[in-house]
Amino acid sequence: MRENPSAAASTSLSTQPRAFQNYVESVLEILARDPERLVLTDTNGEKISAGALHDSVHRTAAELADRGIGRGTTVSLLTGNRPEALSARYAANLLGARVAFLHEVVHTHIAPDVVAHIVKSIDSGILLIDPALHEMAEALLSHPDHPTVLFLGPSPLGEDLTSCAARHDGRRLASAAHPDDDWCIRLTGGTTGIPKSVCMTYANYQDVVIDRVTLLNRRSPHLPHTDTPPCFLACASIAHSAGTTTDATLLAGGRVVLQRQFVPGEVLAAIARERVTDVWMLSPMLGQVLDHPSAGSTDVSSLRRVSYGGHLLAADRWRRANEVFGPVLYGWYGQTEAGLMTEVQPHEHTLIGRTGQITAGRPVPGAEIAVCDSAGNRLKPGETGEIRARSPQVMSGYWKQPELSAELLEDGWLRTGDAGYLDDAGYLYISGRIKEMIKLVGSHQVFPAELESFLLSHPAVEHCMVFGVRRPDDSEEVHAAIVPTPGHTVDNNLIRDFVVTHKGKMYVPSALHMLTEMPLNAVGKPDKKQVQTQLGVSESSVTVY
Repeated sequence: MRENPSAAASTSLSTQPRAFQNYVESVLEILARDPERLVLTDTNGEKISAGALHDSVHRTAAELADRGIGRGTTVSLLTGNRPEALSARYAANLLGARVAFLHEVVHTHIAPDVVAHIVKSIDSGILLIDPALHEMAEALLSHPDHPTVLFLGPSPLGEDLTSCAARHDGRRLASAAHPDDDWCIRLTGGTTGIPKSVCMTYANYQDVVIDRVTLLNRRSPHLPHTDTPPCFLACASIAHSAGTTTDATLLAGGRVVLQRQFVPGEVLAAIARERVTDVWMLSPMLGQVLDHPSAGSTDVSSLRRVSYGGHLLAADRWRRANEVFGPVLYGWYGQTEAGLMTEVQPHEHTLIGRTGQITAGRPVPGAEIAVCDSAGNRLKPGETGEIRARSPQVMSGYWKQPELSAELLEDGWLRTGDAGYLDDAGYLYISGRIKEMIKLVGSHQVFPAELESFLLSHPAVEHCMVFGVRRPDDSEEVHAAIVPTPGHTVDNNLIRDFVVTHKGKMYVPSALHMLTEMPLNAVGKPDKKQVQTQLGVSESSVTVY
């Protein structure tokens, strides 16, 4: 265990070893120091002080405790970026309960029966629902097995948790969490079947938040030094990485601006209006912001860090980001099971691997990376194998799936299922998913992510997706779905010639499919299953390992 988060955020606190401190206690301690300080700004312009958030957490915790929530219980959250959602999560965690983030089911069009099955499978004691999700809430309430449902605001369908919590006197509650208790359950961002449920402990999450504070303080050497507290724009779901950065921002004495929906123009407007210093987006979201008419003319001089994930940018998109934002672009590589593993800093986007892809960077604070063969032996620099990770962010296991957990976890190391290699300087380069490797005739193989990264280097290609289709002889062929860059027309022959010239005939797609836009899944990543359905490629003909 490292020092407690509050000590990491401020030198005025003692750094002497102490008993386990729940991350919520650490955040509340910071909030209590200056109750009048502004800490949250909502989409509707509502401004929330540190004291108001502090009291809301304790009042909500008292209400949840009266309803049987405590250590070992599960509180499920089906909500967007609302201040009430943040208060409810802190309150549940203060009581030692685990929180389950169900944001993924909001936009995946999963049937209510499947959602109800997920809620039941994770032993939900209470389900907290965003009142804006009226249709989904109505369907879940009609299901015979639903748990107690409360709403994070007024709703004609049931009780409002915030109104109920307001009746309490705000008495201070001590944390009931133990270090090895489950802090959360997160659903994987997969596109097939029912998502797996990923667990993390309180002790690990405490360390994760400390490490995220360290990242917030890591600045480009090309920017002037400033001691201004961070202002984080949460335009992506706070059920994922944006939530961790929200916690770290509050712990560092900063302010968070919540946006309930991602709208590119509103992201730019909020950066200028709120003097935002930090923002996190998935790569497709970043692309939409860069293509917005206001990009380049909006005042973004307050920015110190624009972090992105999902996939690394093509060289021309990185140059465009530098034009719009300046030297503040940080690329993140991570997984739900592994958390954040590596970061590529602004000046490192020019480091190109042997197959043309930008480096994924080097391990973030607290993380270790190894590349191994199938037997778990570390490979030499330059040799491609499976990426393995060890850090506080690695899951403790899948919920009620010990056998599957044991397959992926060994001596604290997680098998990511991603293929890649390390260079002599310790920079990681990603080839793609091992399970998505396309096996061609003979012993030849193609990693989709590697070819996608190359295709994105062509100025006419805005987005692309590469996948394998099985032939009758059981070999496979390469297919690519492409969204052209605005103002460009993609010529199939030119793309094939481009691949042959720079990669070789083996990498040439047997079929190129043109799309007007790239479908995204619930967590904002390209949805391979939806693309295949849209193109009429039957699921049985798609490579599955």
